[in-house]
Parts: sequence; C-alpha cells; structure tokens
Amino acid sequence: MDVHLETIHPVPPYPFPWPFFQFFDAFPEAAHLIAPKLERLALNGDEDFDLAILFYQVWFLVPSLPVTAFLQHPLAARLLKGKPVVTVIACRNMWLMAHQKMKSMLESLGARLIDNVVLTDQGNVFATFITTPRWLLTGKQTGFLGCPPAGIAPDEILRARRFGLAIQAALAADAEKCDAPLLAGLKAVEADPKLYFSEKAGTRSFYLWGKLLRAAGGPGQWSRKPLLFFYVIFLALLIVTVVPVSLALQTLIRPLLREQLARMKHDFELPSGSGTERLSNYVV
Repeated sequence: MDVHLETIHPVPPYPFPWPFFQFFDAFPEAAHLIAPKLERLALNGDEDFDLAILFYQVWFLVPSLPVTAFLQHPLAARLLKGKPVVTVIACRNMWLMAHQKMKSMLESLGARLIDNVVLTDQGNVFATFITTPRWLLTGKQTGFLGCPPAGIAPDEILRARRFGLAIQAALAADAEKCDAPLLAGLKAVEADPKLYFSEKAGTRSFYLWGKLLRAAGGPGQWSRKPLLFFYVIFLALLIVTVVPVSLALQTLIRPLLREQLARMKHDFELPSGSGTERLSNYVV
C-alpha cells in the first residue's frame, strides 16, 4: 500500500510556543475561515487516491487555519471530489462545531466523509482551561497545579494504531468504495453533547468579535491590540461564567433534555460512532 503524506506549511509559519497577542490575533481569521497562503504543495492535483485522511486541530472552535487553507486551495477540489475522506481531530475537548464546519467544507468539495476519529486531551474540561493555554503559550506540557499534562495521553495515542490497522484491512477489501464507515465499532469518537451549548455561545462570540477586530485592522496590526486586550478579559469572564453555568443548568434539567442530548450524541458521533464491538479485533 502506497501512502503519500502531505505536510501543510502556512506562509508565514505559525509559531510554537505562541506569543500571547499573536495567539489571540489568529482568532478573527480562524472564526471567519479566512485562510493564510500556503507554500507550494508537493501534489499537482492529478493524483488519484483511494482514500484521503485529514488530520487537524481545533482552533477557536473551528478547523485550524492550515487545514482550512488546504481545503480552500484550488487543488483540494480536484483531489477530493468524489473521494472517501477520514478526518482525525486532535483537540482539547470542544470539537462539535468544528466538525460541523468541516463536514460543510468537505460537502462543498464533493468529498465523502466516511469516518471521523476524535482524540481529546487527557484532562477534564476545567483542567484544560489551565494546561492547554500554558502549553500553547510557554511550550510546557507537563502537569501543573495538580492537573495532568496537556495533550492526548500517550497510551491513547498508542491505541489509535487500531484505526490504521482497520483502514489497511478495509482498503485491501476495497471497502472504501462503499458509503459505510471503515472504523465503526472501534470507539472512534465519543461526543459530549452537554458542551454543545457552550460551544454555540463561544462560536458566536468568536465570530462577532472577530468581525469587529477585522474591521480594526489586519493580522499583526497594532490597531487590533487594544480590542484584543478587552476581548481576552471578556473571554476569561465567559469561560468562568457561561461554561459552568451552562453545565450546571443542564445538570438540573437533564431529565427533560435526556432525549434531546441522546439524539445530539448520536448525530455528532456519525459516521463512525462510539461502539466498541470490533475492538477485540485490533488489540494493541
């Protein structure tokens, strides 16, 4: 089996660790899906792949700007039209809205999303509000203030090998030519619909503030910095009020939302699902 790995290089490259203001300065363009330029791709658009696997992070509740840039590249439509696609998300824990946007972008290209894998941070929702920004802004991934290290747990990364084995077997059987998922029964994704309402509020906030910041100037311009300063304060208040209040209210009214949350969980876990019936076939 031949595999082509295409690494996407934005122009200019994004730093890591991120300087504080440069990190937040990326969100207006991210929220509005305004992608950066890319270095020349190794692909020419004439390749005929059996399957495409798109790996991406979630930036400000949307697909990261590098993968957005690729999907907006003229070659993407030629490469992905009619092709089965597997998406792999690595993120803190909020990915529902980004997944919806990814599905929309793939649909516009004529691609067929047949699987989605989600790998999330090992910390809980509140711990990652501390560890993830610390990692992004300082490069320090170690545990902090009693919280686990930032990022996906090493053993979960090792267990993800099951997806590669399943895809290899499916390609050998030409299963990718069907519309059925290749990774069903392998616990590819587990959605937490309780986070949807917080994500919805956050997405709207990023979009509206992003529009205001874009009106103030382009990326990196000093005219954005005063607004960015106020937005960071607003975002911190949003995180410590809206998220816990939303989760607390949902806990109180969960019996009334049980059916709605169950439907949302099912829908967001499509197409691969959270079933485990095939896990024993790929013990790693």
